Amino acid sequence: MAANKSERALVEEWRDVLALHARTTCELDRALQPHGLGASDFEVLDVLAEGASEDGPASWRVQELAGRVHLSQSALSRLVARLEKDGLVVRGMCPEDRRGVQVRLTGKGLDRHAEAKPLQREVLTRMLDRDS
Repeated sequence: MAANKSERALVEEWRDVLALHARTTCELDRALQPHGLGASDFEVLDVLAEGASEDGPASWRVQELAGRVHLSQSALSRLVARLEKDGLVVRGMCPEDRRGVQVRLTGKGLDRHAEAKPLQREVLTRMLDRDS
């Protein structure tokens, strides 16, 4: 019986995590919509922006980016194509391995990220702050 109760508690905790993720993603989508972004769009811009330096925006291989934003490569490829169509990122061949594709923020992408970042961080603070 104790193992069964423990298993139920584990499943309930997992379902709570899923529910929090779903609620937070919905809130992010709603907050970022005026900027023409969804939660996954912003996450890609955010990872790319984190790698930016004074030398300019960093490039990420699609495979590396997929692991950071927790999307399949095919889903990420579709998302990157939309961001590229909107002028927020550019894709290019990887110089080290011509089979690989790199993604880099454009100036417009950096600006859009900077505009949306405070909203995204506010939603995360509100939804994930366990002290409140």
